[in-house]
Amino acid sequence: MYSKKRIGIMGAGGIGGVVGGLLSRAGHDVTLIDTWTEHISQIKNFGLLVSTSESLYKCKPEAINLNELQQIKEKFDLVIISVKSYDTDWATIAIKKYVKDEGFYIDFQNGINDPTVAKIVGEDKTLGCIITISAAIYEPGIVMRTDNRKDVCFKVGEFNGSKSERLIEFVQIMQSVGKSDFTLDLLGERWSKLMINCMANPLAGLTGWGTSKVRTEPITQNIAIQIAAEVVKVAKSSGFKMGKIMGMEPEDFIDGAKGKKLEEIKSQFLEAANLAGSLSRPSFGQDVLKKRRTEIDYLTGYVSKIGKENMIPTPFCNKITDIVNNLGIGFDPSPDHLNDLERMLS
Repeated sequence: MYSKKRIGIMGAGGIGGVVGGLLSRAGHDVTLIDTWTEHISQIKNFGLLVSTSESLYKCKPEAINLNELQQIKEKFDLVIISVKSYDTDWATIAIKKYVKDEGFYIDFQNGINDPTVAKIVGEDKTLGCIITISAAIYEPGIVMRTDNRKDVCFKVGEFNGSKSERLIEFVQIMQSVGKSDFTLDLLGERWSKLMINCMANPLAGLTGWGTSKVRTEPITQNIAIQIAAEVVKVAKSSGFKMGKIMGMEPEDFIDGAKGKKLEEIKSQFLEAANLAGSLSRPSFGQDVLKKRRTEIDYLTGYVSKIGKENMIPTPFCNKITDIVNNLGIGFDPSPDHLNDLERMLS
């Protein structure tokens, strides 16, 4: 059994809000920290509504704006980092002085940001969480879990790969949010999740489609398979072992990029689309609709960067990264943005 914790959450968006709201409902002393003034004000005055496929929960976590950090008097037992990848550095530095000496940090983000957190607070204080649920926020004070998954929702690991007491305890704590487990290979799991993100997120953002449609339309399926193959090759070149993705071996996607096993892979795409639910939209797609900066440089852009270092060609990751960056911040989504990628398939 675990003891109740004092938990800080940097980033009260979809994931941070769902996790923080349900942890507070389980009796933990949770403080949500965000820069969105209206959102924080709504939580302070009326609580946080957490919507899932099963119920609507009225949760009452503490909430403060980022500029109120100096008001924190009692330090946190642990902090969850749930900001955009490009905000990892400053968010971790900002919260560091408000965490107990024996406290620790858990990276709840897309991309591979665990090394960034570890560099700031120390590898011995860094855990990471691979998230398989989907969440969204479209108005202040309300967060939504948008998927229908019944399997493992959160997989947590120590940066150093150990099976520590705090790891096991945190996994138990997370059961109140969704089915959780631990991993002894955090970075290998990160590459598997990175592949899933790269297959769906940029394509959803460019087209404006939701997760289900991205996984069921032939054009995005075919582009996603090419991207997946590149991620697998780059991960292998860096010495990381990836587990099964959507029930398939990583090498199956390399075969798929060559025209083999396509029917089996696309069947898994359809199953994943059903799990995603009709309301699911990747955070990347939400950012595009909100006219915000995207995480492209931390998804396919990261794969391209490591591929270049390891001399592994990544033409599809390169192209989709260039398309998004050339469109800039605030572009309007359209399937026409895939035209160059479609020509590459020929």
